Amino acid sequence: MLKLTKRMNLMYKNINVKKQFSIEDAINNLKSLSKVKFIESIDIAISLGIDTKKTEQNIRGNVCLTHGTGNYTRIAVFADGDEAIQAKKLKAEFIGMSDLASKINNGEKKFDVVIATPGAMDIVSKLGPILGPKGLMPNPKLGTITNNISETIKKIKHGQINFRNDKNGIIHTNIGKINFKNYKIKENLQCLLKTLIKYKPVQLKGNYIKKIYISSTMGISINITKDCMNLIN
Repeated sequence: MLKLTKRMNLMYKNINVKKQFSIEDAINNLKSLSKVKFIESIDIAISLGIDTKKTEQNIRGNVCLTHGTGNYTRIAVFADGDEAIQAKKLKAEFIGMSDLASKINNGEKKFDVVIATPGAMDIVSKLGPILGPKGLMPNPKLGTITNNISETIKKIKHGQINFRNDKNGIIHTNIGKINFKNYKIKENLQCLLKTLIKYKPVQLKGNYIKKIYISSTMGISINITKDCMNLIN
């Protein structure tokens, strides 16, 4: 059994992890117990009542969080012509076609999202063994294969996140920073939940959103009540 650090022991002494907390109390607990010397991210794990063995029940999509994530997102864009010019104006970090593919093949990894025009996919598809395992392969369902490069860059730079369930039917994603005001974290969570509800499989019977957990980068996971869903229109 792993021995807990003093910092983790302190957290477990101050929070009953078997209890459910309101979103407000959970955020306050995470903030009061944050003792690290960097600004932690706020992470969410949402357990869905889906059968991941059924393709039609798997959840994958994106959403622009109301208050963004607080993260700086580096974008690689496969485009030429006017689309490449627009990407440069919007300060995408990497822009190109075959030249960009060569950089990636040679080890360039300083990007968080890859966007491509449909015409660039012949080049991008060859990077599947590199981009695929990292979840960076452009996908039309995520809006990262697009003819509207400028709109996609704007959305990503302003807080768009991608989400997909894992093999256990859990969505893991980031909804902000621990230095965000509480209402911004709460509204970002509500924004995510509202979007997830739209993705509910029509074939699904029973409870869709089963449990919601919130944590900080170096904190413990807190089970929160679903009261925050009551304000979703």
